[in-house]
Amino acid sequence: MNAEINSNNLLYGDVTFKIRAACFEVWKRFGGAFKESIVDKALTIALVKQGLTVEDQVRIDVFFDGKKVGAYIPDKVVNGVILIELKSKPFVTEEDKRQFWLYLKGSEYKLGLLVNFGPKKLEIIRRVYDIARKTLPRQSA
Repeated sequence: MNAEINSNNLLYGDVTFKIRAACFEVWKRFGGAFKESIVDKALTIALVKQGLTVEDQVRIDVFFDGKKVGAYIPDKVVNGVILIELKSKPFVTEEDKRQFWLYLKGSEYKLGLLVNFGPKKLEIIRRVYDIARKTLPRQSA
């Protein structure tokens, strides 16, 4: 069995469980009352408390036909394997979901979470992009 898949057959299931716990901890404390920058900082603290490694604002190169055309900077990368994009708005739009999917697709990562700390509920949208990325250039450090 692939080491990335736990007994529940979810890609990075154990890490995702801890991320969800951290998100709920922040949402229970703050609800949707604060702007994204405050939620972002609080979430980093909650993720580290869960024993996770968190990188904020990591630069991920974007390529087209083998040439670097720009960079995408996700809000967080957890344990070096999961992208997290944060929102703090009444609801996630279809455009938010589409944009996040394209970010994930354009990266080397297989799993991403789009997390919205809305005023009425916490939304965690899990997206998996599992197409082999042998032809995609690796991100630069």
